[in-house]
Amino acid sequence: MFTENRIELTTKVKRVIEQIRPYLQADGGDIQFVELTDDNVVNVELMGSCGSCPYSRMTLKNGVEEAMRKALPEIKSVEALNI
Repeated sequence: MFTENRIELTTKVKRVIEQIRPYLQADGGDIQFVELTDDNVVNVELMGSCGSCPYSRMTLKNGVEEAMRKALPEIKSVEALNI
């Protein structure tokens, strides 16, 4: 049951990322899902202009993480592996 719930949550996380992606792409950036940790932290990779933008941390926390936690309250945080 644990694995099934994990797969379901991962699928939901990926859906939220797909909903956020067009907003980042509009500014020349992108985001890619990397993993969902056992403690419900979502690891992502920011690409394109998001990877080098000085405001990428703010975008990640105030935009991506906020949207993710609103849609999926069980998610603790969203972290970029390349910031």
